[in-house]
Amino acid sequence: MRRWFDGARLTGGRRGREQGGSEEPEDHALGRSRGGFSSKLHLVADGHGLPLAIHVTAGQLHESTQFEEVMNRVRIRQPVGPPRTRPEAMAGDKGHSYPRIRSWLHRHSIQVIIPRRSDQNPNDGRHRFDKKLYRRRCTIEQCVGWLKECRRLCTRFEKLAVNFIAMVHVAFIERYLRVAVSGRS
Repeated sequence: MRRWFDGARLTGGRRGREQGGSEEPEDHALGRSRGGFSSKLHLVADGHGLPLAIHVTAGQLHESTQFEEVMNRVRIRQPVGPPRTRPEAMAGDKGHSYPRIRSWLHRHSIQVIIPRRSDQNPNDGRHRFDKKLYRRRCTIEQCVGWLKECRRLCTRFEKLAVNFIAMVHVAFIERYLRVAVSGRS
């Protein structure tokens, strides 16, 4: 037994090195939320439900705190028209109805399609809300539903956040290939 304990203290193995590298968050994107110990995926999808960008955080963080982080990861190339790297419009739920988010969208010339929360006096007549465009927001819910079908992502088999993000990207590639081969989403 003594020899086994001495071998466990050697620093030449994996035990002495930091896992995940510099990109890995300290909490490994795991945290407590109402649903238990989980991670939260912040996702941006296009109008057809294809994922454009993702950011993973601990489960207790609110969606609005990571808005700029995930939107800065979006890069769109348009074959026709003026060059644009950001989407033309952004539809979000009431959880994104904050002045900070609205001003960020206005600064980047992105149309805001976010309903007002009840504590923000939604019927004051100053802000227009396009219900027809907001109905198309279901595509992001369909994309999330598709991600939930990926068992490895749903159960989070990966211990490290960088490995988990890599598996999400593999799922995205699978989604892109399905759309490219079938010609529809």
